[in-house]
Amino acid sequence: MKHYPLVKRIGLFLGPLLFILFQISSIKLISENADTVIATTIWMIIWWITEAVSISVTSLLPLLLFPLFKVMPMVDVGANYGSPIVFLFFGGFVLALALEKVNLHKRIALTIIKLTGTTPNKVILGFMIATAFMSMWISNTASTVVMLPIALSVINLLINDEDGFTKKDQNFALSVMLGIAFSANAGGIATIIGTPPNSVLIGLLENEYSIEISFLNWMLMGLPFSATLIAIIYFILIKLFPNKGLVFGASKSAITNELRQLGKISPKEKQVLYTFAVIVSLWVFRSLINSLLPNLGLTDTIISILGAIALFAIPHNLRQGDFILHWNDTKKLAWGILILFGGGLALAKGMSATGIVDIVATAISNSDISILLTATLLIILMLFMTELMSNVALTAVLAPVVAGIAIGLEIPILYLLIPVTMASSCAFMLPMATPPNAIVFASGLVKVHQMARVGIILNLISVGLLILLFQFILPFIF
Repeated sequence: MKHYPLVKRIGLFLGPLLFILFQISSIKLISENADTVIATTIWMIIWWITEAVSISVTSLLPLLLFPLFKVMPMVDVGANYGSPIVFLFFGGFVLALALEKVNLHKRIALTIIKLTGTTPNKVILGFMIATAFMSMWISNTASTVVMLPIALSVINLLINDEDGFTKKDQNFALSVMLGIAFSANAGGIATIIGTPPNSVLIGLLENEYSIEISFLNWMLMGLPFSATLIAIIYFILIKLFPNKGLVFGASKSAITNELRQLGKISPKEKQVLYTFAVIVSLWVFRSLINSLLPNLGLTDTIISILGAIALFAIPHNLRQGDFILHWNDTKKLAWGILILFGGGLALAKGMSATGIVDIVATAISNSDISILLTATLLIILMLFMTELMSNVALTAVLAPVVAGIAIGLEIPILYLLIPVTMASSCAFMLPMATPPNAIVFASGLVKVHQMARVGIILNLISVGLLILLFQFILPFIF
């Protein structure tokens, strides 16, 4: 049986204990309801940080505590768990499920690697581009899991060659491994569905402030940022871990062999590819379609659900009742993440409804802190805290507070919320920071000090890029 660590045992009891102490205390911080929301937030943060129970189970606490302590009626709390953003991500998960089921994601990745070339640095770049592209559409965990065995097959060719595993070989292996993990993190920033914190932000903006960012608008901002970050990661890796003079011709055959094992593109792969292409095109051209057909009222969520239903309902073989996806396939769906979104939105609604966000806004507006300094500190806080706890949980807690700070500073909330949310996906230092970091660390080819050495540089560069985004790019786009 697995050992239940002491930190989890402490967290399990500390969370509810502090909540109870808040409730029975005679000291009132704001108001009865606001104090309940603060106490709930503290309980959730403790359970999220210690992972005493599943982070998804923790996200159900508002559903229990807010109606029980008269913060909000159950119908209002529950609405957050059925928010359109939750269903936008559900549709995205279903698309990802289909890509993985027919192995299309692996074919796309291998094809990208093959096209980029087979010199050592080009192979590193190929792995990074392929991983980043997949992370735009499927979870960064899944994209890393797909890339790892392909990368290991190439690295094993170097381990087993005539000169053994030399320093140059080790540098190449390290660059490939870190390149996969870091580009999986950075790739998700490019799209709304690429990483959960993006969706938490979009949900908060729509639910609380009636601000809509379309799939295309996010990509216009997120894709260049993601591409710039990945290019920087690539150049830092090949400079810090040089493999100059490394020659191997076997990598091309390894990639070709992997592709050959997949065989010709199957009819099912083609059907998923067509569905995927149609859905992405609808996301990109939604505004144009709505302007041409104003009564249609397409939203990103409607398009996402259309794609999901199509994969379950359009038959691949009608006579045999064969469809791309069957309900049994959804056992692999990340249902817990959907609940986590709902919990984050419910928490944000509680903070807003009880006046906590307004109090933060007023406090900031009455201070004389520089806007740029405030933005920089919030970006640094988010980026380095996400090294230690779930980025989606952290975004759920911090995003409504950051919105209050933006209101207090009298700047558009998007200017502050977007870079702070993006910062949650820029954790490169520690294995526990993100699932991709943990997966490549588990390969045994990466040491903690090696990841931290590159990671601290990338974290600081990310802070710089996000400040530039805040100061110059976002005012231009929005």
